[in-house]
Amino acid sequence: MEEQSKKVLFKSEMTECGSEQRNSGESKSEQENGSCKETAPADFSDPVYKELSLANGTINRMNRDELRAKCAELKLDTRGVKDVLKKRLKNYYKKQKLKQSATAGSDGSYYDYICVVDFEATCEENNPRNFIHEIIEFPMVLIDMHTLEIVDSFQEYVKPQLNPKLSDFCVELTGITQKMVDEADPFPRVLRRVVDWLQEKELGTKYKYTLLTDGSWDMSKFLHTQCRLSRLRYPQFARNWINIRKSYGNYYKVARTQTRLNCMLENLGMRYEGRPHCGLDDSRNIARVAIRMLKDGCRLRANERLYEGELQNVSSTVVLEGAPPPQYPKSRD
Repeated sequence: MEEQSKKVLFKSEMTECGSEQRNSGESKSEQENGSCKETAPADFSDPVYKELSLANGTINRMNRDELRAKCAELKLDTRGVKDVLKKRLKNYYKKQKLKQSATAGSDGSYYDYICVVDFEATCEENNPRNFIHEIIEFPMVLIDMHTLEIVDSFQEYVKPQLNPKLSDFCVELTGITQKMVDEADPFPRVLRRVVDWLQEKELGTKYKYTLLTDGSWDMSKFLHTQCRLSRLRYPQFARNWINIRKSYGNYYKVARTQTRLNCMLENLGMRYEGRPHCGLDDSRNIARVAIRMLKDGCRLRANERLYEGELQNVSSTVVLEGAPPPQYPKSRD
C-alpha cells in the first residue's frame, strides 16, 4: 500500500454477526428473520466514513502477499485466507479511527462469558429415519469475553436409557466406549451438575452470558429430544444461543459449505487440536474459532432460539439480554 494510502482508513462495516446470509433457497420470511441488518450508531455523513471507504477500496485491491505483509507490519495475525486477512485489516483500521472519533458507538461485548456446547449423541452408521439420538457426552467450554481466553471447562459422559448399548460405529466415531457410558449417570443427574457448575460461575446473576453451538442441532434437536425423553421441561437458559456457523458465514461472507468446523479452522489459518468428535475437544476448537472471530472484530450475539419447540432466527435488531440465571428445569410429570 502506498504511503498516502496508509493514512487512509476504510469504510466501516457496521453489520452485526448474529444473522445468516441470504440464500436463494430460503423463503422471504426466512430471509427477513435471518437477514444481516445494518446498525446505525453514527451519522454516516461524518468525514471519517469517507476515509474509511477509501481505505476499504485500497485493501480490496491488495493480493494475499500484500495483505499478509501489511498484517505483519501492524503486528496482526498473518494466518488465514485472503478474505479473512482483508476483514482483519479493515477491522483494525476501523477500530483505530473510531477510537479517535466522537461518532463511535460502544465497542464492548454483549456478554461477559460465552459457554460453548457440542454434544455427542448415540448414532448408527445409517441412522433409521426415526432414530432417536440420546446425549452421551455433555461438554461446556467457558470463554471470558474480556480476556478472550478459555478459562474453564466441564465434561461428563451420560448413560443412555432408550438404547443403552452403543453401536460399533458410535464408539469408533466418538471414542466413547461402552464402559464410559455404563459407569456414567443418566441425563437428569448430569444436567443438575451442569446447572450447579454454571451457578458457581455466577452466570446470569453477576455476569451476562449466553451459549454457543456449531450449528442448530445441539439445542433444537439433541437437547430438546433428550429433555422429552428424561421427562424434563426444556431449560430456560438454553432457549437462545449463538450458531457460530451463521455468524462466521455472515462476517466473512462465505457460503454455508465453508462453515463446517474444519473449514472455519483452515480458513482462519488454524488446525484442529485433539480428537474429532470428542465433545470436549470439538467445543475447545469451536471456542478457538469464536475467539479468532472476536479478535477480528466480530461482535458475536445470539442468533437462534427455540420457541414452543420450533427453531427460529433471532433478528439482529432485537435488543439483547443475556441468558437467565441457570435453574434446573421442572419435571414434565
